[in-house]
Amino acid sequence: MLYNSSVPTDSILPHVIYRNPAEAIAWLTSVFGFVEHYRYGDPASPSGAQMRAGQAWIMVRGARDSERTPAELGYGTQSLTIFIDDVTKHYAHTQAAGAKIVEEPHVTEYGEFQYAVLDLDGHHWLFSCHARDAAPESWGAKVTNPL
Repeated sequence: MLYNSSVPTDSILPHVIYRNPAEAIAWLTSVFGFVEHYRYGDPASPSGAQMRAGQAWIMVRGARDSERTPAELGYGTQSLTIFIDDVTKHYAHTQAAGAKIVEEPHVTEYGEFQYAVLDLDGHHWLFSCHARDAAPESWGAKVTNPL
């Protein structure tokens, strides 16, 4: 497999659309703790950026033509889950920054400790860590392709 330093290998790289990419890059950095890998377009008003939180990568880009953000649509279109080491600390920082918390920290039936928050353009994010091992069958799922 070829290596390309612009794109992480074996990753899903969601493209998250924002009305103002520069504002989103700053917000995601200060509130969620993302780190910018690179940005493109005009340096003063970038078209987008690749960012990461640990090993979770996203592309931030501006809305094109008729594309709308969840805040503009009035509803969410997807949810992004990021696994982090310290959910409690991350939650405290995010809450102190004034982000809109939509689920308080809790342990799910499938064994994750997580909370949910909306970003500045209404995208739904879950920040999660493993709380316990929960076999899928224990909470009603059926394994269709064992690892």
